[in-house]
Amino acid sequence: MKPDDIAQNHESAASSTPDTPSGEAGVLAAIQSLWNELYGLSHERLQLAALETRRAGQSLVTMIIAGVMLALLLSAAWLGILAAVVFRLVEYELPASTAILIAVASNLLLALMLCSIIRHRSRYLQFPATLRSLKPQTGQRSSRGHQ
Repeated sequence: MKPDDIAQNHESAASSTPDTPSGEAGVLAAIQSLWNELYGLSHERLQLAALETRRAGQSLVTMIIAGVMLALLLSAAWLGILAAVVFRLVEYELPASTAILIAVASNLLLALMLCSIIRHRSRYLQFPATLRSLKPQTGQRSSRGHQ
């Protein structure tokens, strides 16, 4: 082999190693490209999350308004039923004041029953079984110390 051939082979081998500036530039370009893709993906996902959050908020407002309107309509229907019961009691020759008092008393009794149900069920909103499972059990701790 001629000395020129050896030098040329050495130069071509050196240019293919990543230690050269052109090899580093390729790696840096790949890293920059990957970073841009990750940034684009995360930006698109954040935009999607923002749009869905806005849509969920609008849906929640619509549901609350519909719920309030439903409550008003059901209240009006309940008052209509109570009025019909009062008129029916008046037809049976019960004084109007007594019929209204019976309707109010039955309404209050139903409200008291519903409050009792709410109070009883509100205990479960505090996750009692989960809290009990997370508390350290003192009986087991002291028995471990004596063993």
